[in-house]
Amino acid sequence: MTEHWTPASWRGKPAKHIPSDYPDMAELSRVETTLRKMPPLVFAGEARRLKSLLGDVAAGKAFLLQGGDCAESFKEFAADNIRDTFRLILQMAVVLTFAGGKPVVKVGRMAGQFGKPRSSPVEKIGDVELPSYRGDNINGMEFTPEARIPDPQRLMQAYGQSAATLNLLRAFAGGGYADLHNIHRWTLGFVADSPQGARYREVADKISETLQFMEAIGVTPESQPTLHQVEFFTSHEGLLLGYEEAMTRVDSTSGEWYDTSAHLLWIGERTRQLDGAHVEYFRGIRNPIGIKCGPTMEGDDVLRLIETLNPKDEAGRITLYGRFGYDKIADRLPGLLRATKASGRNVVWAIDPMHGNTLTAANGYKTRPFDRILSEVKTFIEVCKAEGVHPGGVHLEMTGQNVTECLGGARSVSEGDLADRYHTHCDPRLNGEQALELAFLVAEKLKDERVDLSQRVAAGI
Repeated sequence: MTEHWTPASWRGKPAKHIPSDYPDMAELSRVETTLRKMPPLVFAGEARRLKSLLGDVAAGKAFLLQGGDCAESFKEFAADNIRDTFRLILQMAVVLTFAGGKPVVKVGRMAGQFGKPRSSPVEKIGDVELPSYRGDNINGMEFTPEARIPDPQRLMQAYGQSAATLNLLRAFAGGGYADLHNIHRWTLGFVADSPQGARYREVADKISETLQFMEAIGVTPESQPTLHQVEFFTSHEGLLLGYEEAMTRVDSTSGEWYDTSAHLLWIGERTRQLDGAHVEYFRGIRNPIGIKCGPTMEGDDVLRLIETLNPKDEAGRITLYGRFGYDKIADRLPGLLRATKASGRNVVWAIDPMHGNTLTAANGYKTRPFDRILSEVKTFIEVCKAEGVHPGGVHLEMTGQNVTECLGGARSVSEGDLADRYHTHCDPRLNGEQALELAFLVAEKLKDERVDLSQRVAAGI
């Protein structure tokens, strides 16, 4: 793929999971033209900063925590929902940092995660068959013929919601809300009375004691601004390439192209064809990018994608997300780890334990058993350790809301509980308690890894 690249060169390639059934394609073109004139949502320097931090993850010096909604919605857009997911990520990061002894790179599936590839182009209820819901930036969730018609104006609404979300996230990250002195205030109401809430308070108490000591010797938020703020980045699947093309701008500093819709974008399992439109688009933008790696991927497949998307082997450029399923990861992951390690390629390996563990409950609800999610994360860390590869991070579909969408967890959500608070627009998400429980599991594994490393160093191994 050595031909000249432009933000529009993807249009000459086969494009999967991009809707082509807009009733008025001229209106779609007009909307994309309008988006080209809109201000960027993120800046090239921020994307470069994230790439630098992901380079630390690839080197084993940091850990990636990436999470948020399966698919953002217009209906549930609210400041409280954004705040709750943001502070859940802060809580999880504190737990991971405290146990693992490494900084945590915080990336939200937020401010742009709308469109979703679907396994079937149609949805059937009873005798009625309609086009599938494909995300609020394409069509509506309501099961009516009118709602399922793709509407270009939804792209403008998605842009506006993304801008508002980013504005609030920046205020939270830099305005004092993320100050470590607020660590006890981050506890979500429904988590506070749970076993995970109690465990979190123990960690928070220890950190508070440390902060009191640091203040006594003159280390305060005024002298060390990092105690008062955090770096927080956004990400989404780069699915609708017309939208991404419209948000692609030349950076005035470097002269390179950046997608200004998010700091990090990823290519999905269904759109990673080497000769496809998505790989063509992604090879030209300079953002850090991700690739979802499912159970059908072979070592040669991942190496060809890496060569196409990162020919200069830039640190932090490529993050690979394994998404196999709890029963397939032990068989499928080792070969991919060996391939990237043997090639010497500079990549981050992370795990997406959500997408391979989806099932339909007896009552018809799509769900994910929490024990399977935990099992895949645990196996990921153990396999990485066995292969001599740093387990770089986790990528989760989760929410700070008190939903009942995934089975199990400390409160043992059952199939009968799913209907209580099943709010997702697409796939089931971990609630705050389940996500925090998972963070403690990962933290224990990272602590074990840190102790093993210290022991090997002490023994001169």
